[in-house]
Amino acid sequence: MEKKLIIIGTAHVSKRSIEDVNEIIEAEKPDAVAVELCPRRYKALVHGIKEDIPVTDVIKKGNVFLLIFQLILSYFQRKVGEEYGVKPGSEMLAAIEKARSIGADVLLIDRDIGITFSRFWQSLSFFEKLKLIWHLIKSMFSGEDIDVDEMLEEDVLDLLVREFRKISPNAAKVLIDERDMYMAANLLNAFAKYDKIVAVVGAGHRKGIEKALERLKDDPVDIRELEEVKKGKSLLKYFTAAFTALIIATFVLITLSLNMEILIQAFVFWFLINGVLSAIGAAIARGHPLSIAAAFLFAWLTSLNPLIAAGWVSGLVEAWIRKPTIDDFSRLMEAESFGDMMNNRFFRVLLVAALTNVGSMIGTIYGGWYILSTFGVDVAKVVAERVWEIL
Repeated sequence: MEKKLIIIGTAHVSKRSIEDVNEIIEAEKPDAVAVELCPRRYKALVHGIKEDIPVTDVIKKGNVFLLIFQLILSYFQRKVGEEYGVKPGSEMLAAIEKARSIGADVLLIDRDIGITFSRFWQSLSFFEKLKLIWHLIKSMFSGEDIDVDEMLEEDVLDLLVREFRKISPNAAKVLIDERDMYMAANLLNAFAKYDKIVAVVGAGHRKGIEKALERLKDDPVDIRELEEVKKGKSLLKYFTAAFTALIIATFVLITLSLNMEILIQAFVFWFLINGVLSAIGAAIARGHPLSIAAAFLFAWLTSLNPLIAAGWVSGLVEAWIRKPTIDDFSRLMEAESFGDMMNNRFFRVLLVAALTNVGSMIGTIYGGWYILSTFGVDVAKVVAERVWEIL
């Protein structure tokens, strides 16, 4: 029997898409219905199971900005769905229910959402990540109308990623293409068992999947390579590490020169610049006074230690004080406004950690430049004099 694949491109918040899905599956009576979901998203959509994420683990693993991005993106998609009276993912849920009603199997063909976000996040530089989150926050308050017909060309996530191509074209392009290839490979593998499959995917993926299917016929791809999350270091981290090493070397030279007056002056400036800017970050996030104080007191030390971030300290203090619970995380996922997010203890802890890190990074760069430009010449002069005396 000839194999047949029908791909339905949908908008994730469109009533029309739900109708199309039901009509086509009913008419085609496929052996299986493939949906653009991974097991994690399937559990959340069908069973309402939301994975609890301990905020302290997020802080310690350095995934604060990644989770904030995911939460804001989820909020944006949900608000669009509310505007048009459709819950995001309703067309996927309709496809699953219709498949069961006709006795077809349900196939989950998308890559795990955590892997997708992690690989996307790794593709961005630190400043691109800040731009990305800022762009999302602005979109919450812009009040711009969203055309559902436009969303039939690209789903909400892809619309946002398309906008972010201006920020990081390569990161957006790679991850859209990766998911197209991943889903296409899973569809081809499914034909070993099924003769007719209806695939329900976001409209923005339809053409990409069709192209990927053609390519895979002649050039098979091992999708395990698309599931790897590398623990690489960004250029910014290498630069920061090298810059910090230079600062430490400067303090060592000052100490060796036995000029305590210069050492004390340099340390005071380093302490204040790092402390004040980190504390400002924590304060902007509306952190508790003790969290702000922790950022101020420990920023000088964490800036010299690549294994600890200032946001870890202030974030953990904030978590200790506010004690966010599983209920806080659940309520955060249902936040109706950015104000609700800001009043949520889980989100506040994340934001305190994130903005403290931003302040600390600025403090490290500016403080280091100030120390080198202010005391570097004096240190070199004193060291040279000491060496000359020894010789």
